[in-house]
Amino acid sequence: MKSLIPAIIQDHLTGKVLMLGFMNEDALTQTKATGLVTFFSRSKNRLWTKGETSGNTLRVVDILVDCDADTLLIKAAPAGPVCHTGSDTCFGEENTEAILFLKYMQTFIEQRRASMPEGSYTTSLFTSGINRMAQKVGEEAVETVIEATNGTTEKLVGEAADLLYHLIVLLTAKGLRLDDPCRELQRRHRCQELSAKN
Repeated sequence: MKSLIPAIIQDHLTGKVLMLGFMNEDALTQTKATGLVTFFSRSKNRLWTKGETSGNTLRVVDILVDCDADTLLIKAAPAGPVCHTGSDTCFGEENTEAILFLKYMQTFIEQRRASMPEGSYTTSLFTSGINRMAQKVGEEAVETVIEATNGTTEKLVGEAADLLYHLIVLLTAKGLRLDDPCRELQRRHRCQELSAKN
């Protein structure tokens, strides 16, 4: 790769396109070696690691080459706003997905299970045992149904949040993650798509 080629940077979690830069062979080599996205800066006429002054680096998760081998797609984890203007992306978009908080919550609950701090509600659930945890999931499911049929939207959201939280606790106690039912949903969806084609 002697000339510059475009490198599209995408958040590996949200899928948002964060920015576009250019790389030469040296920039790609350094990116692979350090794990931090490094471009060839046309204005500086040198290699430039994103965030080298601001600290808002881009940690490489995956590097893909397009079918013509003339463009890179780099999936990365941003350490802060990507654009020099302070925006999440160079295209003015917010790089947030509320559903990704579930991943954080899963990790938080796993940490609670490992440390079992006194006075924590999550600790009390793990201490109570599987039967009580399962019972709490059932209770929250019933309360969610009640709010859906006879309550308010605000209370429905609250009960649904309680249900998700207690479900994550139960899955964690059984050595599972939310990824496991998600994979099962993916499997079922693929099966349905195949059935529809046949």
